[in-house]
This record gives sequence, structure tokens and C-alpha cells, in this order.
Amino acid sequence: MSVDWMTALADKLESQGQDLHRWETPGELARAIEPNTVQTPALDVIDQALVDVEAGRNDRLILNLPPQEGKSTRVTTFGPLWFLTRNPDRRVAVVSYAQDLAEEFGRNIRNHIEDNQGDEGSLDLGLRIAADNNAIRRFRIAGRQGGVRAVGLSGGLTGKAVDALFIDDPISNLEQAFSKTYRERAWNFWTSVANTRLAPGAPVILVLTRWHEDDLAGRLLKAEDADRWRVINIPAQAEENDPLGRKPGEWLQSARRRTVEQWEQIKTAVGPKVFQSLYQGNPTVDDGGVFPKEWERYEQPMWVERPDGVRIVPGLAENGYEVAQSWDLTFSDTDGSDFVVGQTWLRVGINAYLVDQVRERMNFKTTVDAIKSMSARWPQATMKLVENKANGPAVINALQHSIPGLVPVEPQGSKMSRASAVSPLAFSKNIILPSSQLFPGVDDLIEEARAFPDGVHDDCVDALSQAINNLLLHPLIDQEQLVAEEFADDAIPISYF
Repeated sequence: MSVDWMTALADKLESQGQDLHRWETPGELARAIEPNTVQTPALDVIDQALVDVEAGRNDRLILNLPPQEGKSTRVTTFGPLWFLTRNPDRRVAVVSYAQDLAEEFGRNIRNHIEDNQGDEGSLDLGLRIAADNNAIRRFRIAGRQGGVRAVGLSGGLTGKAVDALFIDDPISNLEQAFSKTYRERAWNFWTSVANTRLAPGAPVILVLTRWHEDDLAGRLLKAEDADRWRVINIPAQAEENDPLGRKPGEWLQSARRRTVEQWEQIKTAVGPKVFQSLYQGNPTVDDGGVFPKEWERYEQPMWVERPDGVRIVPGLAENGYEVAQSWDLTFSDTDGSDFVVGQTWLRVGINAYLVDQVRERMNFKTTVDAIKSMSARWPQATMKLVENKANGPAVINALQHSIPGLVPVEPQGSKMSRASAVSPLAFSKNIILPSSQLFPGVDDLIEEARAFPDGVHDDCVDALSQAINNLLLHPLIDQEQLVAEEFADDAIPISYF
């Protein structure tokens, strides 16, 4: 057999997709399938880490990268696919916080295999889906032992063992991050489900955006075998010992082609606490920093006060402005009890201005009188938000036939998650407070916000977060969806920009 013939045969086999090892990294495979794939230094580091895992040099890997920088596509779609091209007998499991997202990863992997079988000039991955085992959530490679199972955290991994486990973002959003129930769910999945299905030597790759210091990555790094985990954290802005070799302060070369100016805008908009967690991969214990030390302020009244004390905002209807009240209620007029807080807010476009606030210890009667008084003072405040828990229902019941526009609000998530959701709008100066000279009572709110969540009182913060959530994030009047419910690589809440 001549050398030329052997070379020609090798070329033919490669063209037919029989050389399963010709893509040296997941990134090479991604670019072969999708030529427009953007490759960044961060993805180079991730590619090499996956190569090390596949080669058996490391079997526990945690990857942190800022939102929308391609980590899920590279790791959880092309990672399993690349593993299968290296060894079609691998039984791969892909896990995410929800079944539908896990199935999306499974669908993408399956579609890449079905769309790249060498016909009509397409790439040939050398893989075929078994005709009798080809569901999105579970499919097998024809003639081999390997395949993919895609499950949510609430699902199971029953049946055969797992030879490679990919876990993508076990926490979906801020509300889940600050919920101990959701954090426990992720940990229980790891301890009681994932660990029981791993075959001997099976690697585990956890890729996530850090939301909370007690998330799955945080717990794994406090466990007895913490030293087994290799952690690669690639922050948006370089710090000392940067994994990409950047100088401290240098911004990430973005897969989304973000400019330095855009990175700076994000940092300002989300605030230091969110930026440190989501973009730097270093969440801290809740020790303040949820709200800015210095708020955006206004000096002149935005209303006209009539002789009878009624306050009117000129041009409200013509300009599409909105005035609303927000109430946080606790009945008790004893020393040491929480305060009843009522606030009036003026929305002007994308900005919200605090124009009035009452903060006193009250009983039921004085609370009802306070709502009546503020409603009379601000007749344009047609919407009056009242938290529908504790004493809220009693107040609504007492006033519903005399005060229009009472809207019961079901609080979602913890106080911390609700405050953190609106925190970026404070840092981006979309929440504007009156000067202390114009309204001395604003200092109570500022002091509460500065100490939150460790301060003695948080009633002003509760009223603020309730108002801003409904005025700027999720308006009740037009139901416009301004903030995504989910937080994934391709769906970032607008509030974080």
C-alpha cells in the first residue's frame, strides 16, 4: 500500500467525519458548526479547561463568567457535543434550574448532530441519533452506549450511570438566590441525586453566574473535598492574578463586543453589590451596599400646593406622568415597634421621584387616617399600593368603599431580593429623592437604606421597593414587561443595565 494511497484514504475518512478527534477543543467544534462564532481570550481559557477535564487531568470544575459572554453555549451545548465526538459511549447529563431550559440544551445538542451528518455539503460529526431513543430530554447515539439526558433540578437521573455531568446555572434569578429554599434545592440535588448517579471517575462541570455566597458553588467550596474543585473565575474587570493575564482594572474582551464605555455603564447601573457578584464572580455576605451612599436629589418642588394643602403636579395627563402611593403597614404605636410608612411617588418617564412620606408608629385608626390624609393631599395618586399581608387586608377592607384605587400587592421573595431588584435603579439615578432642605423626613429613608439589610428598621425600604417595582419594573397599569423573569446567558433583566 503506497504512502500516497494511505494519505488519500485518511483525507477521505476525515472528509466523511470518521476522524472523531479532529476538533481539538469545543471552540474549534463550535466554529466548524457555526463559522460566525466569536472566540475570546475568556473562551480560550474555558476551552482548555474542558480539554483538561475530557483528558482526565481534572474531574471537578467550576466556571464563572459574567452574563452574556457565551459560557452556556460553549460549556453546556458544545461541551457535551464535543465530549461525544471524542467518545460516543459517554453517557452525558445536562442539568439546569428548570426542565425547559435543560431541554433547550438537549434540543440544541441533538439538532447539531442531526444537522451535521455530511449530507448536502454539511459537516459530518460522525454521530447519529438512535431512531428508537431520540427524545429531547433523553437520546442515545446510534450503535453506541453514549447519549444525553437533560433534566431540571426537580427531575431525576434514574437509570444508567452518568459518565459526565454538566450543571448550568442552578439558580435562575435574584429572588431564587436570596431564597434559602431554592439554595437548599440545588444542594439537595447535588447530594442526593447527582452524586448517586456518577460513574467512577465521571467528571462534573458546574458553570454559573454567582448570585449569592451560599449558592451551589459556594457550598461546594466549603465542603470537605473543596480542594478537589478547580475554580476558574473570569471577572468582567481584571483583578490581581487575573486568569487572562490582564492588568488590574482592564475590562474583559467581550463576546458581545461590549466597549469599555458600555462596561462602565453596566458597573454604574447595577451597583457595587450586584456587580461584585454577577460580574466579578465574588458574592459577599449581605453586609450593606444594596443602595448608594449618595442618592440623586432634586431641590425644587415638582408640585404646586393650593391654599387648602392639596398638591397638584402640573401637566400630569398631557405628559404621561403618574403619581402613586405605596404603604408598608404595621399596627402598633408602642416604642420599639416597626413604623407605618406611606410614600407618594411621581413617575416621569423612566425616573421616579419621591414627593412625600409619612413614617410614624400608628395603630389601626391612625393608619386609616394617615391614608385618607395622604390621599386628600395627593388627589392625582389614583393608585395606592398596599402590601397584602399582615395588616394590609384589614386596611383595604376598611377603606375600599371610601378611598378609590387601593391595590393589594402580593410580596414576592424576601425583603432582600425585593430591594436588590430595584437597587440598580438607585445606582443608575432613576430613583430621585428630595433634598433634606425640601423634605427633612427623607433622611429617615436614607439612613434605613444605608444600613439595609442589617438595620433595626426597614419599613421605608419596603415601601420604596414596592413602589419602584410597580412603577418602573412591572407597571400594574399597562402590564408592560420591562424586566425579564429569568436570568440566563441570552436573557438579562433590563434592570441590570
